[in-house]
Amino acid sequence: MTELSPVASHMAREVAEIPEALGRQVAETAAAQAALGRRLRDMDPTVVVTIARGSSDHAALYLKHLVETRLGLPCCSIGPSVASVYGTALRLKGGVAVTISQSGGSPDLLAMQRAAKAGGALTIAIVNDVASPIASEADVLLPLCSGREISVAATKTMVASLFASAALVGAWSEDAALNQAVTALPDRLSDTASIPDEIVSWVAAQRSLYTIGRGPTFAAAAEAALKLKETSAIHAEAFSSAEVLHGPTGLIVDDFPVLCFMAEDAARAGMDATRDKLAGMGARCASFDRRLGDRFGVSIADCGHPLLAPLAMLQSFYALAERVAQRRGRNPDVPPHLQKVTQTL
Repeated sequence: MTELSPVASHMAREVAEIPEALGRQVAETAAAQAALGRRLRDMDPTVVVTIARGSSDHAALYLKHLVETRLGLPCCSIGPSVASVYGTALRLKGGVAVTISQSGGSPDLLAMQRAAKAGGALTIAIVNDVASPIASEADVLLPLCSGREISVAATKTMVASLFASAALVGAWSEDAALNQAVTALPDRLSDTASIPDEIVSWVAAQRSLYTIGRGPTFAAAAEAALKLKETSAIHAEAFSSAEVLHGPTGLIVDDFPVLCFMAEDAARAGMDATRDKLAGMGARCASFDRRLGDRFGVSIADCGHPLLAPLAMLQSFYALAERVAQRRGRNPDVPPHLQKVTQTL
C-alpha cells in the first residue's frame, strides 16, 4: 500500500468542521426545533415514517431508535421506490414523515415525500441545501447548517443529521437532560481524541471486517461499514450485537477484525458480553468507547448523554477512515463510480 500525500483532504477538513457545523445548527434552529416540538405534541401522531437513502438512511435508523424508545411511537423506513417506481398511494393521515437528505435533490426521495404529504402526513425535511426541492416542499424545514460539503463521502452532514434528530426528539419529548446535552455537544466534540496509528495500520491491512453496535450505536456501525467500502474498498458488514452471534460467526477465524461501537445505555451489558464471546472465538475486536481503558480501540469524547455517543464515535471513525484510505493509496474525496448526489428513480 502506498500512502498518498499527507496534504489534508476535503474529507479530513470536513470532519474537523463538525463541531462548528453543530454549533451553527444550535444557533440557527433552536427556536424552530422548540416550535416543532410543541406542534408535534399537539398533533399527537400515531406513527413516524422516514424517507432516506445511504448515509441519510443510517441517520434515519438513529432517529427510529430515539422515536421508539423516547416517545413510544412506531417508526419505520419506507422505501422511496414505493412512490417513485410503483406509484403507490399512501395512507398516512395523522402521521409524520421525515425526509433526511444532504442534497435535498434525489428524485426518488422527493417523490416519496410528495406521496407522504398527499397521504395526509406532516412532512419534515432535515436537509443541508435549503433551496432544494425537498426542503422547499416540506411542511417543516430543519436545516443542517453544515455549509458546503465537497467530499463525496458524507461526514459533517451525516453527524449533523443525527444531531438534528436528537434535537427534534428532545424538543418533542421535553427531555431536559437530552436538550441540555444537545446544546453542549459542539464544545464537547472539540475534545475528541486523536486516532492511534496502530488502529490505522490495522484497519488498512484488512480485506473484510464486521462492524457491530446496538441501540443508538447500531446506526454508527452501519455507517462505518458503508464508509469503509466507499473510501477504502474494504468489504465491511454491519450487524446488531444481538444478531452477530447467529450466522455471521461462521466466518470468524483467528484475528478476524471487528469494530465495536459500544453503547453507553441499557444495551451496554449485552454488548460487553458479545464482544467477549467474539474474542473467545478468535476475533480481534477494536472498540470505539468512552470507557476504553486498556482495550484496543479509540477513546471517544464524553458527550454528556448516552444517546449522543454515536456522534462522537462517527467523528472519530471518519478521521480514522480518511487516514485508512490514504494509507491504502486511495483518494478519500473521490471514490470510484460514486457521485455526491445520487439520481435514483
